[in-house]
Amino acid sequence: MIYQENIEVKYSEVDFKQALKPSCLLNFLQDLASKNAENLGFGYSYTSSKNLGWYLLKYRMEFTNYPKSVKELTLKTEPRGCNKLFAYRDFWIYDKEILLGKIFSVWSLVDMKTKSLVPAQDALNNPNMAGFEKREDDLAFKKIVPIKKIDIEKFFDIRYDDIDVNCHVNNCNYIIWALEPLDFNFRSSHKIKNLDIQFKKEVKYGTKIISQIEFINENTTVHVIKNSKTDEELCLVEILWEKE
Repeated sequence: MIYQENIEVKYSEVDFKQALKPSCLLNFLQDLASKNAENLGFGYSYTSSKNLGWYLLKYRMEFTNYPKSVKELTLKTEPRGCNKLFAYRDFWIYDKEILLGKIFSVWSLVDMKTKSLVPAQDALNNPNMAGFEKREDDLAFKKIVPIKKIDIEKFFDIRYDDIDVNCHVNNCNYIIWALEPLDFNFRSSHKIKNLDIQFKKEVKYGTKIISQIEFINENTTVHVIKNSKTDEELCLVEILWEKE
């Protein structure tokens, strides 16, 4: 069930230090998951015909070495099956034979008319979507505690090009907004060690959002993306950084 692709890392996908942009990594993962799901019969062509959609709920990422100065990455993914309402998927990132990072993710299947969660096994009726079984080496999601004080913040408008096939903001944009308030010196001297991201609410075109950050300590940041008008939380992120 493990699906693998070798991905050329383009100049537009790295920063000035030749590190892979986090938003591009999220796009790689989303594309890989979409291709694998399509091959197994529960991808976009099937779900859209049933008026269903896959929604990503959260990621846990742990890196032994964040991708940098790498011209080609090997990405692997494995659908781990589902329980009643949630489906699980693993990812691995390699530079040749060297494991750079492991990622665990949770998804839900949603009725696009009612926006209610749909039991995946019943809706898909697909032998490739088995029941989820926990493994000893599964990554553990960290509970992200909402920020208590705002150290830095920045406002953004949702643009047309931020919208995906489900007509809401593509997941990669959240990490761009989350990281953007950090200053140049911090970003250029640190790399991501562990990252948790929880998507709480979809965002549509025309919304104005605010990205706020609290420094828990010198190496840990908590980020919240909110609707700037309603103050509703849209996304939570916690990152453990390490100095380069």
